[in-house]
Amino acid sequence: MTVPLNETHDPARRSFVESANAAQCDFPIQNLPFGVFRPAPGAAARVGVAIGDAILDVAAAASSFAGVAADAARACAAPSLNPLMALGPPAWSALRLALSRALSATHGEQSLRQYLVPMAQAELELPVRIGDFTDFFASIFHATNTGRAFRPDNPLLPNYKYVPVAYHGRASSVRASGMAVRRPCGQRKRANETAPSYGSFAQSRFRARARLLHRRAEPVGGNRSHRQGGRAHFRLLLLNDWSARDIQGWEYQPLGPFLGKNFATTVSPWVVTQEALAPFRVPASARPADDPPPLPYLDDPEDRAHGGLDITLEAYLASAAMREAGTAPLRLAQSSFPAVYWTVAQMVAHHASNGCNLETGDLIGSGTVSGPERSSWGSLLELTARGSEPIALPSGEKRGFIEDGDEIIFRGFCAKAGYPRIGFGECRAIVLPAQ
Repeated sequence: MTVPLNETHDPARRSFVESANAAQCDFPIQNLPFGVFRPAPGAAARVGVAIGDAILDVAAAASSFAGVAADAARACAAPSLNPLMALGPPAWSALRLALSRALSATHGEQSLRQYLVPMAQAELELPVRIGDFTDFFASIFHATNTGRAFRPDNPLLPNYKYVPVAYHGRASSVRASGMAVRRPCGQRKRANETAPSYGSFAQSRFRARARLLHRRAEPVGGNRSHRQGGRAHFRLLLLNDWSARDIQGWEYQPLGPFLGKNFATTVSPWVVTQEALAPFRVPASARPADDPPPLPYLDDPEDRAHGGLDITLEAYLASAAMREAGTAPLRLAQSSFPAVYWTVAQMVAHHASNGCNLETGDLIGSGTVSGPERSSWGSLLELTARGSEPIALPSGEKRGFIEDGDEIIFRGFCAKAGYPRIGFGECRAIVLPAQ
């Protein structure tokens, strides 16, 4: 569904929060992403909106709003976004409009300053109570590159161009950005071993991707149209689906990922609404003329015209030695979300096409986002050719796999001439040694 532009997208609108008006700010007044925070250690967690370098305590400011917007603001007293998500698009849009007006420099409610908390002193939490987690494989470039690593003669399986491929992840291991990831132990069989062994894994990988949050419950057995699939998601965020490749390589046949992927998933604390991204809608990725057309339940003219999102995704690495020396993280890759083969609406429509019930707060992932050039490959598996071509770091170190003490950082943003930059913030975690 195409979201129409309105006054909240006005490029000229500025905020009385001066930091929100900086050119490279992730959180200008045109963004207004939601997250969950604690204003001080030990304080109750609640929903806030990022504006510049501050967080607005939305529920505390509810008395400044009226009608549907006030009801939506009061839902933000909860320690997760789920109650707000369950209210649906009219409530989200009303609250966004009220926030945009109240935080504007021209007509803003200066009384809202008392509800602002410096982001630097707040504790950011997992933004959503996640019930289920599904990860798709939407980038054909990533699917081809990884397939080539394991099946040189047949990298792309025949079903890929017909069906959005996915696997179910582990919701209980999803954690907020900034929380360290412990290197897991598991069973693996190395090439020089005659039998498997148990221990900590060596081949740790990151995977750059975007995620969407499902916004409402659906009945068991209910089918969904493609157009409904486009309306069903609430917001997008960044996610790092950590992979233990040596464990995964031994266990995943014939049923797919298990312990190699369920030990940790890191998400960004700020989630950006569909409405904020409306100016950055683009056509869905064009398919080659000899590719099969999507089956009717996966096809919609509006989605073909506006189903893409012009999001730039970046992945960085900082080793312990680099951080100690004050060296900036090394950018490993920069990819573009419009390059994905399957759109968000197609992924959601297919997920529900067999009658699968989706719940408020379900996390649905795009899969690793890679482009056609090496600089746009979104996983370490691709960038290092399964470790055989290590990456040189500014510290003089090399990385074919992630090592203990390494920090992986994802960043994402939308940029377009005539519009303020819309950022997603950061998704980051340091890898700790196995216990």
